[in-house]
Amino acid sequence: MALPRVLVIVLAGGAGGRLELLTEHRAKPAVPFAGVYRLIDFPLSNCEHAGIADVWVSVQHHPTSLADHLANGRPWDLDRTTGGLMTLPPRQGDDRGGWNAGTADSLWRQAELIRGFGADALVVVSSDAVYKLDYREVAEAHLGSGAEVTMVTTEVAEDDASRYGIVQVDGERVTDYAYKPDEPATTTATNEVFVFSPRQTLDRLEAIAADVGEEELQDLGSHLLPAQTKDGAARAHPLAGYWRDVGTVPAYWQAHQDFLADEPPIDLDEPGWPLHTRGGRHSAARIRRGAEVEHSLVSGGTRVAGRVHGSVLSPGVVVEEGATVVDSVLLPGVRVRSGATVTRSVLDDGVDVGRDATVGGDGDITLVGRAVRLDDGAAVEAGARFPQPE
Repeated sequence: MALPRVLVIVLAGGAGGRLELLTEHRAKPAVPFAGVYRLIDFPLSNCEHAGIADVWVSVQHHPTSLADHLANGRPWDLDRTTGGLMTLPPRQGDDRGGWNAGTADSLWRQAELIRGFGADALVVVSSDAVYKLDYREVAEAHLGSGAEVTMVTTEVAEDDASRYGIVQVDGERVTDYAYKPDEPATTTATNEVFVFSPRQTLDRLEAIAADVGEEELQDLGSHLLPAQTKDGAARAHPLAGYWRDVGTVPAYWQAHQDFLADEPPIDLDEPGWPLHTRGGRHSAARIRRGAEVEHSLVSGGTRVAGRVHGSVLSPGVVVEEGATVVDSVLLPGVRVRSGATVTRSVLDDGVDVGRDATVGGDGDITLVGRAVRLDDGAAVEAGARFPQPE
């Protein structure tokens, strides 16, 4: 019996404004994670290990930052003669051309292409979360259920639930769906992984567009998912393992802290399910005499002569003798000079912290933007954004 034909669309076109300075010069899916990875590595690795070879990536903001990393899909075995990786940039030239105005709008603009592909199941995923999931397993369960949409769900904190699509369920059946409600009825959230029956879903999307207007389609949670739920066509698939949305600076920082645990929530080197990425060419990390490094992730190409605790160092980071880095995430090429202190901060690519400078402290997470040069003795207070957004 032939396997169902599964198409995965990775929605990688959002502006990523909640990540602030981190997405000022790069697409959100291209944001580094855990030293050597990028956020888009999670859905692409999930596709690889699920044996799904047809993956389309919808791009929009800062597309070149993502194109370089995707490398024609080679790291995830998607560089194929037939099928494999395809990018979907905004286009002009037909009546559905133009800028995507939301996730549902993006599907509507690509409807003809999706119909022509002829998939049995359409898996639509975002690229700003950290998790492991077998998409084919979820797709096959969806096809056996007769539902029009399967929503993968997870439990979130009560004080954070209003950021998500919140569902109520009866067994597998989704009985209510509310998109980012002010007063969430439950803490069961959709985790931005959806499996659709393509023909029924696209037919419904066309009907919604005719009813509310094409410009009002917006996100999947605006009209499509509520309509499918109302008609009893939605089911839930709980994700039992770790999942974290890293679409905000505090969540991004906290996810790194999660992976510093003695038993991290996901083994990124698990033999049967490793996280793959575009390979870099870095020498081994060099820990100099007198350095103190503990409870940290240290990538290749780093040079450490100072003190590092509870932090993640990306390739090319330099921590000079007498410098201290505590509970922080340093992206590629950051240099912390002698006598400087960095605490509870995220430093973007190429930041240079001058001698005896101070960045961050106890309190909210501090964020320093790409290629900033902090003068010797400068001070960036806890919770600050430097430079300040315009």
